[in-house]
Amino acid sequence: MANSSELKQKVCKAIDARREQIIGIGESIMDAPELGFKEQKTAGRVKDILGGLGLQSESGLAITGVKAVLKGAKPGPTVAIMGELDALQVPGHPRADGDTNAAHACGHNAQIAGLMGAAMGLSQPAIVEELEGNVVFFAVPAEEYVEIEYRIGLVKSGATSFLTGKQELAKLGQFDDIDMAMMIHTTGPDVSEGSMGIGRSSNGFLAKSIRFIGKASHAGGSPERGVNALYAAQLALSAINAQRETFRDEDCVRVHPIITKGGDLVNIIPAEVTLETYVRAKTADAILDAAHKVDRSLRGSAIAMGCKLEVETVPGNLPLRNDPVLANIFQENAETLFGKGTFREYGHGGGSTDAGDLSQFMPVLHPMMTGAAGTHHQTDWHIADPDAGYVAPAKTLAMMAIDLLANGAAKAHEVIDRFEPIMSRREYVNRQQAVFKTETFSD
Repeated sequence: MANSSELKQKVCKAIDARREQIIGIGESIMDAPELGFKEQKTAGRVKDILGGLGLQSESGLAITGVKAVLKGAKPGPTVAIMGELDALQVPGHPRADGDTNAAHACGHNAQIAGLMGAAMGLSQPAIVEELEGNVVFFAVPAEEYVEIEYRIGLVKSGATSFLTGKQELAKLGQFDDIDMAMMIHTTGPDVSEGSMGIGRSSNGFLAKSIRFIGKASHAGGSPERGVNALYAAQLALSAINAQRETFRDEDCVRVHPIITKGGDLVNIIPAEVTLETYVRAKTADAILDAAHKVDRSLRGSAIAMGCKLEVETVPGNLPLRNDPVLANIFQENAETLFGKGTFREYGHGGGSTDAGDLSQFMPVLHPMMTGAAGTHHQTDWHIADPDAGYVAPAKTLAMMAIDLLANGAAKAHEVIDRFEPIMSRREYVNRQQAVFKTETFSD
C-alpha cells in the first residue's frame, strides 16, 4: 500500500506529463466562450476528454452538464471535483465571441482545464487501486447570473426549474450520490499578497424585475393629465436608500437597483419605467427580510404617484459557507506548490456563487488561486501564468482527492462527520422555489 505522499508524487508527475494538453484545453475554451445553458461545444469537449481517459459520462444534465464517476478500488465516500462551463458577456474583450459578446473573463476556462487535469492524474490505475470511495468529475453549467430574461423563459417553458446550473442539478438529484464538492476559482495577483486563499463565507441574493406603469401625456401642454412612472421609480430608489440604516451590519446587506428604461420621449410623461435589482445578504433569512423592505418601498412609491406596479422576483444564490476541514486540506496541498506563507484567509465577501446553494446541505470548498491578470469580468482579464492558472489547480484538486480517499478515507469521513447542514436538499429546493413570485399592485 502506497502512502499519501507517494500517491501525490505520482499524480503530480502524471499531470506534469500532460501539462501542454491541460494548458491547451484552457486556452482553446478561452477562445470558444459560451453563455450559460448554451455550453454545448465546451460540454462536448469535456465529454470527449473524459472518454479518452476511459471514463463514461452522463451528459445533458441541466441542459449541458457533464458528470463522470471514477470508482476507487473499495467502496467509500464520494468526492466531487467541479468546474464551470460558462462565460459571461464582456463587450470589448479581445477574446470575446463576436456574435454573443461572451468571454471567459472570470476564469471558468481555467476551472475546466483544472478539472480535466485532475481527471488525467487520478484516473491512473496505480492511483485508483489506493482509493476507498469515488471521485466525480462534474462540469456544471450556468454559474454566471446573466441573460435573466432568457433563463426565466427556460423556467416558464419547463426546460429548467432554476436560473443557475448547480441549483438545477441539485433539484434534479444529481448531488444525491455525492458527499462533498470542491473546486478552485482563479483570481489575479491581488490575492492579498498571497498565492491562494479562502473566504469564510459570501453573500447570497435574489433578483427583482420591476415595472412602474403610469399614464402618458404631453409633458409641456398637459402634464396634469399624466401619471409619471419615472417619478415613482425615483421615489422608490430614495425609499430603498432610506432603508439602509435599518439593515443590520452583521447581515452585510447590499441592494443596488438600476433603471433599465426611463421613458420613451422627452416631451411625453413617462408611462413605463423599469428597474432591476439584486438584494444580497449574508444569510437566507436576511435576504428575505431586506427583500420585504424593498417591496414595501416599491409599493409605497406606486401609491404616492398613483402608478400600477409589477414586480417579478426570482431566486439567486444562497450564501456560501466554505467547509473548514476541506479548507485545511486545500491549504496543506496548495502550499506544497506555492510555498509556506502564501495562503490567506479572507473575511466575508459581498459577491455570490451558486456553490453557496450546495453549501447549505453538503460540505463545499470554493477557494481562490492566483494565475490570472486583470480585473474579474473586465476586458483585461486573462490567464497570465498558465502553470498557476491551469496546472496548479489540477494538482491541488487531485492531491486533495487523495488525502480524502486514501488511507481508509479517514479524512473524507471527518469532513462528513463534522458537517452541520443548514437545511436538507429538499428543504433547500422548496425554499428556493418559493422565491419565484410575480406580484401586481395598483392604488
